[in-house]
Amino acid sequence: MSINEILTEKGMTKYRLAKLSGVPHATLNDICSGKTRIEKCSGETLYKLAKVLSVSMETLMESAMLEQTAESSIERSYEYGLPGYLQKDLDAYKEALENGSTLLDCLWGELYGSINAAEISDGVITPAHADYLRQKFLWRQTV
Repeated sequence: MSINEILTEKGMTKYRLAKLSGVPHATLNDICSGKTRIEKCSGETLYKLAKVLSVSMETLMESAMLEQTAESSIERSYEYGLPGYLQKDLDAYKEALENGSTLLDCLWGELYGSINAAEISDGVITPAHADYLRQKFLWRQTV
C-alpha cells in the first residue's frame, strides 16, 4: 500500500503527515509523486512516516518494491519477444551503443524503420510499445 493510499484511507493530508512526522513537506511530496524513490530514503525518514501512519516500515517498502517489479516486468516484455526483424535491429543497435560503433547512425535509422513497420504496417506492437522503444533508444540524450 502506497503512502498516498494510506493517507486517503486515514483521511490525512500530506501536509498533516509532514507536520506530525517531522519529515519536510517537500520531501514527502517528492516521495508521494515518485520523484524520490522511497527505498532511497533514510531509515529515520521511513520510521517517522511509518510511526505516524501506524504501519510498519516494511509496509511502506513493500509497495515500492512491487512498483519496481512491475516497471521492470514491463521493460522486459517491451524489449524481448519482438518480431524477428525488430529484435535483430534492436540488438544490433544496443551492441553498437556499447561498442561505440561508427555505424550508429545507420543502425538508428534501421531501428526507427523497424519500430514504425512493426507498429504501423504490421500492427504487431501497440503505439504505447512503439513509443516506449523510441523514447528509450532513439530519443536518448547523449552527453
